[in-house]
Amino acid sequence: MPTPQQPFSSEHGLASLPAHFHGFALMHVAMRRDAARLRVAAPTWRASGAPWWQRLREVIVWHHTSEDEVLWPSLRRRDADFDAQAGELQEDHRALDAAMDAVSVAIERGGEGLVAAAARFEEVLREHLRDEEEIVFPVFDRLGERAYLAEERALIRTAPARVMTYLQPWMFDGAPAASVARVSATIPPPVRLIGATLLRSRYERTLKGLLT
Repeated sequence: MPTPQQPFSSEHGLASLPAHFHGFALMHVAMRRDAARLRVAAPTWRASGAPWWQRLREVIVWHHTSEDEVLWPSLRRRDADFDAQAGELQEDHRALDAAMDAVSVAIERGGEGLVAAAARFEEVLREHLRDEEEIVFPVFDRLGERAYLAEERALIRTAPARVMTYLQPWMFDGAPAASVARVSATIPPPVRLIGATLLRSRYERTLKGLLT
């Protein structure tokens, strides 16, 4: 069990986290990974990276919109401590939206201003995820595995088709094998198979547009 000197966090790996919320944590790990990818690509931006950015933005927007509209209200009803802090996280989401708007504008301009916009996006994202994990991960732990996974299933059901078909390969890209195995066990086998084959191939083609 983490001590006050070692709080729940996915920023430097998942070792501090109970296994049942590794799936949620992997989304945060993937966001940080891709913010770094954008920062690296920004100085020599190519138009072929635009579809990758659009998919990333769609996932992030879904993630925090579903939190604001589904997960946070449910946690507020369950946990008085969280109820007092939820507003702070919604403000963070608005700042993150503004940072993503700036990235999208820079990309529409062929990369003009993208270096600064990408750096700001990464800064805002990392600060938000740090704050969010400090607040919500202890709540997830207090809920226990069964109640938490019910909340997670409700969250996933809100994902639009474009997000759902991107989510699994995006989350698992570069993730530790043990965490992938834990999260995969919560995914229905047919969905898991499609995610590891067809959807992974589509994801890799989109990523190639950024990296090559």
